[in-house]
Amino acid sequence: MAKFVPDIKTQRWIVISQMRSGRPDDLRVPGEASKCPFCYGNEKMTPPEITRVGDGERDQPGWKIRVVPNKFPITDTHEVIIHSPDHEKDIEDFEVNQVQHLLTIYRERFLTYQTLGQVMIFSNHGEHAGASLRHPHSQLVLIPKQINLDALVREPIQNVIADNDFFVTYCPDFSQWPYEVWIAPKKEGTVFGDITDEEVKDLALILQSTLKRLKIKYAYPTIKNINTTGVFAYNFYISHAKNWFIRIIPRLVHRAGFELGTGLSVNTVDPSIASQELKSIEV
Repeated sequence: MAKFVPDIKTQRWIVISQMRSGRPDDLRVPGEASKCPFCYGNEKMTPPEITRVGDGERDQPGWKIRVVPNKFPITDTHEVIIHSPDHEKDIEDFEVNQVQHLLTIYRERFLTYQTLGQVMIFSNHGEHAGASLRHPHSQLVLIPKQINLDALVREPIQNVIADNDFFVTYCPDFSQWPYEVWIAPKKEGTVFGDITDEEVKDLALILQSTLKRLKIKYAYPTIKNINTTGVFAYNFYISHAKNWFIRIIPRLVHRAGFELGTGLSVNTVDPSIASQELKSIEV
């Protein structure tokens, strides 16, 4: 069971979760897809399925997306959303209708828990982004309402990369990481669970095109001393709060002693330049 410990002076919290220490790691020691618990045909290797997109019976093949409990949870409610049966392809590589299915599942799971606590949906892609399994997946964690989250609020829209009917992508002036990109709805005052089917279609397009731009930039960086292994590494999360947004962080650099000791971030790429470079990439 997770334990929440506050810092009395700052009102920040940490989570003590010893079960996390048992997580598998097929990125440092690459394994065969036949041994991957998230791959097609290995449904019995996960805890019992919560829900799915696609055909077939529970815990059997036929699925396009699966949702299962996390065997190594951070908090008492922690789910894994398996993006597809494909062991390698992720959002930037999918057919766009698969991205729509994924965002619809995100909405469904968000609505399931939104009255019970603070819903955090996030994805770690690649070893440098903290992923422990190669097979693309996202996670949902429910955090008690009384826990004060040290979370960002939506930044003003500056340094625009692209937009469509419902969303805009941009590099905020406050960007803490090189080529950090935010996707924000043009509609104010909503939470992620309010997204409509029509908005899901637009979000799928702009999320996928943003990740494609970042993947190209990751392969051909313009900053020195970057931390790449040839595998596109990034994090994204969906804000749990009103005036929600998606924050995407390509993992081009590590945080070091200065950042850890001061709480300050050093961004080696001006967001205005980052937005221009990303805008110029054809996808």
